Parts: sequence; C-alpha cells; structure tokens
Amino acid sequence: MGKPTGFIEIQRKKHPTRAIDERIHDWREVYLPSPTGDLMEQGARCMDCGIPFCHEGCPLGNLIPDWNDLVYRDRWHAAIDRLHATNNFPEFTGRLCPAPCEGACVLGINDDPVTIKDIEVSIIDRAYAEGWVTPQLPTTRTWKKVAVIGSGPAGLAAADQLNRAGHLVTVFEKSDRIGGLLRYGIPEFKMEKRILERRLALMESEGVVFRPGVNVGVDVAMSRLRSDFDAILLAGGAGQPRDLAVPGRELKGIHFAMDYLTLQNRRCEGDVIPDDQFISAKDCDVVIIGGGDTGADCLGTVHRQGARSVYQLELMPIPPEVRAEGNPWPLWPQIFRTSPAHDEGGDRLFSVSTQRFAGDKKGRVRALLANKVEMVRTDGRLDFVPVPGSEFDIKTNLVLLAMGFTGPVRGPLLDDLGVTLTPRGNVGRGADWMTNVPGVFTAGDMQRGQSLIVWAIAEGRSAARAIDQFLMGESQLSAPLQ
Repeated sequence: MGKPTGFIEIQRKKHPTRAIDERIHDWREVYLPSPTGDLMEQGARCMDCGIPFCHEGCPLGNLIPDWNDLVYRDRWHAAIDRLHATNNFPEFTGRLCPAPCEGACVLGINDDPVTIKDIEVSIIDRAYAEGWVTPQLPTTRTWKKVAVIGSGPAGLAAADQLNRAGHLVTVFEKSDRIGGLLRYGIPEFKMEKRILERRLALMESEGVVFRPGVNVGVDVAMSRLRSDFDAILLAGGAGQPRDLAVPGRELKGIHFAMDYLTLQNRRCEGDVIPDDQFISAKDCDVVIIGGGDTGADCLGTVHRQGARSVYQLELMPIPPEVRAEGNPWPLWPQIFRTSPAHDEGGDRLFSVSTQRFAGDKKGRVRALLANKVEMVRTDGRLDFVPVPGSEFDIKTNLVLLAMGFTGPVRGPLLDDLGVTLTPRGNVGRGADWMTNVPGVFTAGDMQRGQSLIVWAIAEGRSAARAIDQFLMGESQLSAPLQ
C-alpha cells in the first residue's frame, strides 16, 4: 500500500472528455488521456484491502491492487506485466467494460470507488506508446490445429491463449473484417478501430491466422472443419436481436439497433454505402427503445448524424441515485448512470411501454404510442401494469430497437452440428466447456447469453485452457473460470 492515507486525502477524479460541442461533429474517441500525475494520485486511493473484492467483482480476476500500487510508484512497465497476466485485451476492457470491479471496490462502501478502469486503460495505452507491447511468439509448436468460429472478444481471447500454448489457430469470421461486435457494434467514438487493428496485427505477427468473410456452415461445411482441425471453439456471440411485437412494427423507419450501428461503422471504415441503403438520423425525430449500452451507442450516433430530436425509452423505472437498501455492497450498484452520449443531449423516459406505431400514407412510421407503467411483483414474478390515463404519443420518423439479444442466430452452423441448446436457446456445454459434440467447445455470449466484454474474454481464456487440456492432457494456461 503505497500511501496509507491516500483514500482519505484524495478524491476520485473523473476521466477527462473532449468538449461536447467539438466531439459531436466527428467520430473520434470521447475520452482524453488522463495526466500522469492524476493517475498516480488515483492509484494511491487503493486501500490494498485484506480481501480485495475487486478481484471477485472482475470476471477476469484482474490483479487490481497490484497495478494500482505500481502506477502510484511510477512503475508503469511492471504495471503492464501484471495487467497482461490476466487480461489479453486491456485496451478493449479499459474502454468498453462497465467496470464491475469498481462496484465491488471496498472504498465504495462509504465513498467513491477507485478509478480502476481509467488506470487500466492508461497503463495499456502507455505500454503501446513506450513500445513495451511486442509480439510474444510461442517457444514451441504442438502442431495441433484449432478452429475458432467468431472473432469477438471471446474468440480472440481464446485464439490468443491457444496460440501462446503453441497450437496452430485459425479464426473464422463471417463478416468481411475481423472483430465481431468490437468492429461493427461499437461506435468509433467509444473505441476507434485503430485500437482493434493494432491488437489484431500483433496477433497475426504471433502466428494467429484470420479468415474473414467465411460463414461456417454456409461457405464451408462444419464436417470439413471437424476433419481438418483437432478442436473447434464456437464463439459466434448472441446476435439474435429481441424484437417488439406490437401493431405497426412492419412500418418503414423501424430498425434493429445493430443494423443501424453496423452501417455507420462501415462508413467510418471507409465503405461506400448508397444513401438508399444507409440508415441516417439526419434531420429526423428519433426514438430509441432500450436504455442499456446499445441504446446509448445509438444515442451518440444519432447526435453525430444530426438528429432533430431524440427520445430514449426504458421499460424499467428510473434507478435511485445511490444504492437501495436491497442492493448492498459488493453487489453491482443498480443506480442511475449517464454515459457521455447522454451528456450530449436527448430526453430519457423511464417506466414507458410502447403500445403501437402509427404510420403515414407511404407506410413510414410517424408516431409511437405508449403509456406509463408501474413495476409490481406478484408471488416473486415481475410484471408491468399500465398506469390508467397515462397514454401519450411521440412524433417520430426513425425508431431504433435496442432491447438486447435473445441468443445465438440459428442456422446451418448449429443445426448441422447438432449441438444441444439450453432452454434459453444458448449453446449448451459441460464443466469442461465442451458441447455434446466431442472436440467442439463453446464460450462467450453464444453459450452464456448477452453479457459483458469482460465476461467474454474470461470465458475465452477458460475455454482455451480446457481445449489445451483436451489436446495435450494438461495445460499451463491460466484461466479465471475453472
């Protein structure tokens, strides 16, 4: 513990951001680098707890007090070694993770928690700038071949680990570029794609083979992969969006959030997309249905596209400003949060249920009709009861459905393989991360359901260890989820 009184003397400091009037006119990242002196001070707030609950809060089991103390002591090179010991991609989690570690921080019992996420991303960004992140080639090759299907965070983490173990890893991705939702689901203002490209180039130099534009089950038969590879990992994510079955859903101008975000991300990549195929919010009255991270991503995107007005609707009631009595530490704090996109504008409405859409004579949406609801529990079951007389409508000509995902997309990949699905529609697995098909494993959202990037990386690491053990009889790979 570098400074025993640090948590008493030093207050939490927010990560600096670019001015709103500047950033809404471009697609560059919202956050600015934190000054080194501020980071060292923030690291001094870490209490070096006897039981560091941040370890338990982080699915990766990151060694957070270690690298907090190293930053405070200005030992940045040692800090990146400790960070990389448990996390393959801190430049991703440091930008995109909601930081459950901070929710479990002991200091958060009666004060603001340590700025763990800010320190994490600053360590890895400095490591790249100083040239400390270099290719780490395996010392020997096993000549065992592993196919990873899906190039999101779970697939990439597994591929990275398996390559380090000496296996020959090929990553298959159905999209034209590698990255999964990191590529096309995350807006540029949250993570510029140069950050992704930098890590992918490093993995390629270490021996990982990437094959984008290959839809396994369609372009190549699963039986072919099973004969060509010694093990297969299914890490295709949970890409089936949750729909809204209300009258008027068929009207033009109502789109799934991921379809909308993907098109803008492709334009940011330099792809030429005809205007009649592009979904733009310019001069539109926009309604975003869904109050989570994807909804916030849509919100920041419509601001940058020049929306005239925007409402974000959430079925749940507005969370409290501080922890409720039934939400004690170290549980994840269910409190009211704002993202940089919310700071940029728009109206947030809570406890709202969409009843139907109304259209114009051309078949395009012109209004959303809704009512307020009250959340009630009956015999432990959650329900939403309409509030009498609360009906209202919102003028809109663009609606984005950001209500999450229901599981993996069904198709030839899963159907032909014959994997067992769980009652929720996810790919089933055993304790060894293997499906009911011998030699075929699964990890990430495809088996877990929609979740966090940090969970995806953790599961990718754990599945990699299981695959390594399956191939070699033992494994030296570390994994957080045994």
